[in-house]
Amino acid sequence: MGDARALPRNEEGIATVVGILKQQFGERLQTGHSIREQHGHTTTWIENQMPDAVVFAQSTQEVSDIVKACAAHKVPVIAYGTGTSLEGHVNAPAGGISVDLSQMNQVLEVNAGDLDCRVQPGVTREALNTYLRDQGLFFPIDPGANASIGGMTATRASGTNAVRYGTMKDNVLSLEAVMPDGTVIRTASRARKSSAGYDLTRLMVGSEGTLGMITEITLRLQGIPEAISAARCSFPSVEAASKTVMAVIQYGLPVARIELMDAQLVKAVNAYSNLSLPETPLLLLEFHGSQAGVAEQAETFGMLAEEEGGTGYEATATLEERNKLWQARHDAYWAMIQACPGRKGIATDVCVPISRFAEAVTAAEAKATEMNLFAPIVGHAGDGNFHASIMIDMEDADEVARAEVFVSWLNELAISMDGTCTGEHGIGQGKRPYLVKELGAGTVGIMGAIKAAIDPDNIMNPGKILPE
Repeated sequence: MGDARALPRNEEGIATVVGILKQQFGERLQTGHSIREQHGHTTTWIENQMPDAVVFAQSTQEVSDIVKACAAHKVPVIAYGTGTSLEGHVNAPAGGISVDLSQMNQVLEVNAGDLDCRVQPGVTREALNTYLRDQGLFFPIDPGANASIGGMTATRASGTNAVRYGTMKDNVLSLEAVMPDGTVIRTASRARKSSAGYDLTRLMVGSEGTLGMITEITLRLQGIPEAISAARCSFPSVEAASKTVMAVIQYGLPVARIELMDAQLVKAVNAYSNLSLPETPLLLLEFHGSQAGVAEQAETFGMLAEEEGGTGYEATATLEERNKLWQARHDAYWAMIQACPGRKGIATDVCVPISRFAEAVTAAEAKATEMNLFAPIVGHAGDGNFHASIMIDMEDADEVARAEVFVSWLNELAISMDGTCTGEHGIGQGKRPYLVKELGAGTVGIMGAIKAAIDPDNIMNPGKILPE
């Protein structure tokens, strides 16, 4: 279950800071058990470690005041967005203060001519796209959950559109952040490129709240495509589907999304959504561009798929039909839950070079079968990223132990293929044991040196990313 060990607590400091913040924030500081539990980790099997208090901040100045109080008394401080992270990022292993940023939820500025915007961290991706829609713009990063932009930035989130539009690191132009001493910094301007000093924006993106607390984000936007076409195609094997994906990438076909569902998941979705898809591996795709362009892309994909034995190919550009084609993907989680009543879904992700994708997914399927685990796979196939969602009876100690072994094996497999133990979920507590194995002690040592220089008292989200 990762590395969620409790850390030493500063009881006197915590009590002092809670008292100070209670005077300033009144009812916006909460210490009830249920709300503290909600602000610990709840989404997977990692143990819930509650903060001692939750403060609802409404401005950068308030965040700075909270961090200054915590810094003065060496008390941990943890940023909280929507709580959808999967690797224990919001846990408080040493107690401390959870800063809930959900009330900092304003779109501050949209520069349509420059295709960028500036938002507060509590804005969710769905709310942002609703706000942008009437200006013909959208923000393309879609991690699935309706996560906050601040949380997505802190965890370097990704999602189904990454094959065309990149991840958060490619779409954040600048940040405002509160540093561990309460100082407020801005990392860059709105310029599309700069050679001015260290790239602090990229350093903060993916730092998981361990270096500072993000209070504003300037984002790169995209124009809503003139036309969108969706397609799906079934394949005799994961290998055949993966070879098609490789052909698509090598051909230079500008797909916006290309998702793989394995046979187990297709079977579960058929049962849940009353569909009749062939119960073999399935690729789902989306093309963005002009009317003529998306039609040509869909046609080209159909030819590439046919060469690898693809069948049942279907493409459409109408919204209603696109939604039907994507129904299988959207229903995947609920289909797995229905297939395994009473069990909890434990999602883990890895990413490998695209040339190793078929081998990795095939090996993961075989390993899960060997260990008698139900672990359907869905993959962002275009960038070599896939998720195994293990359905576990948490009361069955043997099954839990087997699942832990499987997750460890999968991480080791990805690393052995020159891949990564996490393509988009982040390290948090869950993947800490694998960071040195992936990057080496020297590299992780440099990360530790940066952390120690910026946050010498280790108050910013302690117990995350770096091994003890």
